[in-house]
Amino acid sequence: MRRLTAGLLCVLLTATLLAGCQKPNTAHVPTGDGLTWDEDYTGPVNTHPEEEQEQSLTLTYYPGITLNPYSCTDFTNRTLFSLLYQGLFTVDRDYNVEPMLCKSYRISEDMRQYTFYIEENVIFSDGAVLKPEDVVSSLNTAKESVYYGGRFLHMKEVTLQEDGGIQISLDTPCEDLPVLLDIPIVQASQVASDEPSGTGPYYLDKTTGNPCLRRRNNWWCKGDMIVTASTIALLEAQSNPQIRDAFQFSDLSLVCADPGSDSYADYRCDYELWDCENGMFLYIAFCKDSEFFSDPEVKAALTYAIDRDRLVGDFYRGYARSATLPASPNSPYYSQALADKYKYDGKTFHQIVSDKGLQGSTITFLVNSDDSLRLRVARAIRDMLEEAGLQVEMKEVNTAKYKESILYRTFDLYLGQTVLSNNMDLSAFFHTTGVLSYGGVDDPAAYTLCLQALENYGNYYTLHKTVMDQGLICPVLFRSYAVYAERGLLTGLTPARDNVFWYSIGKNMEQALIRQ
Repeated sequence: MRRLTAGLLCVLLTATLLAGCQKPNTAHVPTGDGLTWDEDYTGPVNTHPEEEQEQSLTLTYYPGITLNPYSCTDFTNRTLFSLLYQGLFTVDRDYNVEPMLCKSYRISEDMRQYTFYIEENVIFSDGAVLKPEDVVSSLNTAKESVYYGGRFLHMKEVTLQEDGGIQISLDTPCEDLPVLLDIPIVQASQVASDEPSGTGPYYLDKTTGNPCLRRRNNWWCKGDMIVTASTIALLEAQSNPQIRDAFQFSDLSLVCADPGSDSYADYRCDYELWDCENGMFLYIAFCKDSEFFSDPEVKAALTYAIDRDRLVGDFYRGYARSATLPASPNSPYYSQALADKYKYDGKTFHQIVSDKGLQGSTITFLVNSDDSLRLRVARAIRDMLEEAGLQVEMKEVNTAKYKESILYRTFDLYLGQTVLSNNMDLSAFFHTTGVLSYGGVDDPAAYTLCLQALENYGNYYTLHKTVMDQGLICPVLFRSYAVYAERGLLTGLTPARDNVFWYSIGKNMEQALIRQ
């Protein structure tokens, strides 16, 4: 049983302790360095416990929810995927890319065609050999899925070539396509299976009556893994509170939790802690028909009214990152120097509202009331706008009414949330038929800048500057999950987006690239 330490109450009542940790109801900002919540801890731990004894690890999953990587959207089950499956590439927490199943690849001169070649010696956990057909089928299945479908916006087709290459044809030049291809690959015959075989270091074993993940003896590669257990016990999950209790009072070793969920409950025990970005982007967008926001200078000034750090601390328990640009601050596309030009400055927004003679004006702020967290955040943003002298009429409606209001543009601004792809592509906002171009935010010039950014990611700076200077959308933050682990067991963990147990097998992009 995991012990509850005597010093814990002191930890919870002290504003900051151990690497800047704050009490749970304040602005706790995770650093990803394995923060600890045990005041009684007095010394270092062995970061490689396997060197002294067999690693003991227990994880959890919902047995009634699929383990199919294309149809599963539950983050608890997806925590297992980085041990079960592999993609053509792997992406770390800073969006750096390394080849995985891909042995080599080539890019056409116009960057509209990529051809990938797979490693020859890859074996699935059921003994089948990985074939190029498996990759084609997996990617085409992912293309039709809700979870991965957005990544394929510019991918016209995935086809098998005579030489065994997997060719992806695009409708626009793309410099960073591999960052999108960490999609799990399974056998073509199992793309619809609830428990497909994978090429990862572990496989799901149900033969003993007690489901577990078992280390593969025939794993095709050797990775630098922090997880070394020969067998990982699986505890059947029932609810988020039950998972939390199992972690606090039983033998559950690691859990992934969503502090932004209504069902989230604070953890009160001895643990190490990491944040794990999930790509969820919170933003404010405007209605093209809004009289108040018809002035681009007023739209562009809204960014100064939003105290993002306060929102992160008050509503997300620190499991989010303030973003004044429409890209993850963790990504290489984010310029902190540019971002600083648009950060919170309430006086500036107040002055612009005053200079334009808009004080006392009423604006309609649309929010989906079925998302209680987003509703509370929207109300806090309302208060920020009213501090600047505006009157904000909240339009808090259910999902159906929210979609209707979006369609008929019965708002001045709305608080939206979406998941951006790994390459932070904004095309869906600005294309005339984009799925995120609500309220008439589509803009041909901005869409052209999106395409230029895809062609050369150095152009993200120009795209982001245009978005902010013209007030096309107003970024707020990027959300994260919380990863809790038994202290000392997985100290070297570096959880990445959709890849809690990220590991490297020592390959690099430069060596894999076939030059023309």
